[in-house]
Amino acid sequence: MMLFLRSFAFNVAFFGWTGVVATVLLLALMMPRVVVVRAVSMWVRGVLSLQRIVGQRVEIRGRERVPTGPVLIASKHQSAWDTLIFNLALNDPSFVLKKELYRIPAFGWELRHAEMIPIDRRGGAVALKEMVRTAKAIAASGRPIVIFPEGTRMAPGHEAPYHPGVAALYQALNLAVVPVALNSGQFWPRRGFLRYPGILILEFQPPIPAGLERRVFVERLRYAIETASAALRAQAQPLNVPSVPGRVEHKRNI
Repeated sequence: MMLFLRSFAFNVAFFGWTGVVATVLLLALMMPRVVVVRAVSMWVRGVLSLQRIVGQRVEIRGRERVPTGPVLIASKHQSAWDTLIFNLALNDPSFVLKKELYRIPAFGWELRHAEMIPIDRRGGAVALKEMVRTAKAIAASGRPIVIFPEGTRMAPGHEAPYHPGVAALYQALNLAVVPVALNSGQFWPRRGFLRYPGILILEFQPPIPAGLERRVFVERLRYAIETASAALRAQAQPLNVPSVPGRVEHKRNI
C-alpha cells in the first residue's frame, strides 16, 4: 500500500510540475533557444528531486569518458526517465526522435525550437539521408547527439534489433560513439504506474573510435550496451525491487 501511495504522490507531483514547465516553455518559444535549454534543465532537476518521494536516487557514472565537442551517444532505452537524464548528463544534447512527435501541439513546437533530429520511421532511405543531413548540422555546432539504437523502450532483460540509424550516423559523421548502459526500467518501468525505490544508474562506457567497418561497429556497440546493462541489472537485485514484466516490443523505428 505504501508503494502505491508514494507512487501516486510522485505521479501527481510529476505531472503537475511538468505542466508548469510546459507553460514556461510555450513562452520560451518566442525567445532564443538557450532559454528552452535552461527551462528543460530546470524541469529535469525538479523531477530528480521529486524522485525522493518514492525513495529513488540517481547516479551518473563515467562522465569523464565522454569526449568534449560533438560526439554520438548510443544508449539502452528502458524508461521515459532516459530521455530526461541526458539533459543533465550532457551539455545541450540533441535527440534523434520519431518525426510524429513534431505533430503534437505545443510539445512538437518545443521540440522543433530545441533543434532535435527527427526521423520519419516509414521514410526508408530518404528519411535516413534527411536524418544524417540534420545530424551533420547539429554536430557542426558542437552539440552531442543522443540516439536509442533499439528505437523503443525495452523491459529490463530484453533486447530488440539495432536499427540502421545508428550505423548510418556513425559512418556519416565520422565521430566516436559512446555506448551507454542503464537500469532505469527496474525502478521507473515503461507504461507502469508504480515507482520502485532504488538507485537509477546511467553509465557511460569507453568510446568506440570512428572508422570501423559497419558490421564490426554494430557488434561492438551491442556488446558494450547489453553486457553493461545486464551487469547493472544484476547489481540492483539486492535492493529487492521486483522484476518488471513486459512483452518484448518490436516497433519499426530507426
